[in-house]
Amino acid sequence: MDVATLALPLLIGLILIALAFDFLNGMNDAANAIATIVSTRVLRPHYAVIWAAFFNFVAFLFFGLHVAETVGRGIVEANVIDPRIIFAALMGAITWQIITNRLGIPSSSSHALIGGLVGAGLAKAGTSAVVWYGVWKTVSGIVLAPGLGCLLALFLMLAVSWIFVRFTPHGVDHIFRRAQFVSASCYALGHGGNDAQKTMGIIAVLLYSQGYLGGTFYVPFWVVITCQIAIAVGTLAGGWRIVKTMGSKITRLTPVQGFCAETGGSIMLFTATELGIPVSTTHTITGSIIGVGAAKKLSAVRWSVAKEIVTAWIITIPAAGLMAALCYFATKLFA
Repeated sequence: MDVATLALPLLIGLILIALAFDFLNGMNDAANAIATIVSTRVLRPHYAVIWAAFFNFVAFLFFGLHVAETVGRGIVEANVIDPRIIFAALMGAITWQIITNRLGIPSSSSHALIGGLVGAGLAKAGTSAVVWYGVWKTVSGIVLAPGLGCLLALFLMLAVSWIFVRFTPHGVDHIFRRAQFVSASCYALGHGGNDAQKTMGIIAVLLYSQGYLGGTFYVPFWVVITCQIAIAVGTLAGGWRIVKTMGSKITRLTPVQGFCAETGGSIMLFTATELGIPVSTTHTITGSIIGVGAAKKLSAVRWSVAKEIVTAWIITIPAAGLMAALCYFATKLFA
């Protein structure tokens, strides 16, 4: 698998594997955009999935490609990347996604991909291959995304409770059932904007490594559209085990809680995408759901489930990195 002589069919095969990861990302993270709106019974699951898939697709109209730039050349040095690294990174991330999806654990597709890239890069060239600033920027999202999402959702919940204190419970429920359509749309938009760009960055750096982009790294428009379609179709396929975990096992939600969780999460995603930080949509919405649950009372949150999810966050990057490194070494046996 020499970089300079990679056959076109192999290049196409690697692009298809990247799109398969994007599809699994949408499938695995479908719950992130629809869990609250399903849990509050504002929309039935199948309608909610279609709703989320549409906004996943149109996200490219609203955001720049800063996250794709970070993933493409801000995690592993672009001049180190070759097809073997891309293959190993994707296989490590996909394997971890499949394992956690089967177990119904809302792990992070984003951090699985980052872990895969770092693991494959280390396997090839050691620590010099890694862009540590980009890695630390991404890893910081593990803490900041759910933490700030939790605080934002909690304060939104307190503010809304104060503003609507004179309204009847029925009146508040009626208002926020409609408002949730807006908040869920924004969250799905943020999900499509941040997550699809990770695959865009992978495909773009692969094309760059093969000389198809000339001497300048950029993301071709056909790559943008293809990745947005892949994540939208993946969302349509759904991830019903994780919908159950996110929508009911952590805490029971009302429409006003769903609105606050989605709004807090959307603010975090929009900010991270503009800053080029590939955060986890799973982390963000989980933190927001915990925030609205805690605003009611701490006992409203099922902390044992939250603990299991946090454990999955911690082990995702090293687990995916180990799988990617093993895959990289395995490919060398057939070189």
